[in-house]
Amino acid sequence: MDFVPLWAVVIDYILGVVMWTLIGRFGMGLFLPENTSFFFMRFFVQATDPLIRLFRPITPGFLDARFVPLFVAWFFYMARFYLMPWLLGYSVMGMLSFPLEGEIARGFANILYKFQN
Repeated sequence: MDFVPLWAVVIDYILGVVMWTLIGRFGMGLFLPENTSFFFMRFFVQATDPLIRLFRPITPGFLDARFVPLFVAWFFYMARFYLMPWLLGYSVMGMLSFPLEGEIARGFANILYKFQN
C-alpha cells in the first residue's frame, strides 16, 4: 500500500466500515426484527439509521424496508469502486482494489500460514 496515499486509505477504510455495517444490518435484519434486544442488531440499527434517513429521498418507494440497508450500502460500494480511483487519478476505474478487504485477506492468509507451519 506504499503507492496509495494515506488519506485515500483512511477514506476507503471509513467507507468500507460503513458499507459492511450496512450489509451487516441487512443480514441480521433477515433473521431479527429491528426492535430486538440483541446487542449487535441494536448497534447496527443505531449506527446506520442516520444514513438510511439521509438516503431516504433517493430510495425507491417499492423497495421492501429490509432491503434499504443493502441499497444504501451499494452507494458506498460504488464510491469505493469508482470515486476513489478517480480521486487518485487512475485512468481505469476500480484500480484502488479495496485496501480494507485486502488487509483483512492478508491477515487471514497469515493466520492460515502460521497454522500450516
